[in-house]
Amino acid sequence: MLIQAQQLEKTVDTSEGPLQILQPINVSINAGDTVAIVGASGSGKSTLLSLLAGLDLASSGEVLIENEKLSELDEEQRAKVRADKVGFIFQSFLLVPSLSALENVMLPAELAGHKGAEKEARELLAKVGLEDRWHHYPNQLSGGEQQRVAIARAFVGQPKILFADEPTGNLDAKTGGKVEELLFDLNKDYGTTLVVVTHDQRLAARCQRVLQMEAGQLSEADQDVA
Repeated sequence: MLIQAQQLEKTVDTSEGPLQILQPINVSINAGDTVAIVGASGSGKSTLLSLLAGLDLASSGEVLIENEKLSELDEEQRAKVRADKVGFIFQSFLLVPSLSALENVMLPAELAGHKGAEKEARELLAKVGLEDRWHHYPNQLSGGEQQRVAIARAFVGQPKILFADEPTGNLDAKTGGKVEELLFDLNKDYGTTLVVVTHDQRLAARCQRVLQMEAGQLSEADQDVA
């Protein structure tokens, strides 16, 4: 089992008292799975993704990645797990404005101490169709091009798991469709496990599993529910 959530809960303090964002959640994801998490805004989808990725800690319960309990790791150790095993794609791209497309893609590999970071980054930029835009900065790229850079960056170092939070959310339908194709093509090429939060019904329908989030509770959904 690659990812496991066991009795996972998240509660935050508000001015009106504790607010439970996630009810106890149990879910297991196998290596190579493609999983979509769907649901209304505010249902807890992105919170769950952050917990599974080790970006945030649960109020109670456990997240295990390859049987390693994230709650038993300090922040430096969790960061190492993310660097070694995890890639991320966000709705807002989160590219570094002062770095070129090539430098943005190289960055995670360089931080992780991988050799051959530039060669791998150039190959990934070619795969996403940006081999002639590697020297451009984010403000010189369209939204679709920026997301393609972000996808290339997510796959650098060949992570075991890719977490994507609304990867087509800021794109028009045509551009979103192209980004979606790239996401699944690279996922197949690299054998990466894909966990994606999305409102995009077409993207969700392409995943092997669809998990429905409703008021902090998670359930397995039929494909046509997405």
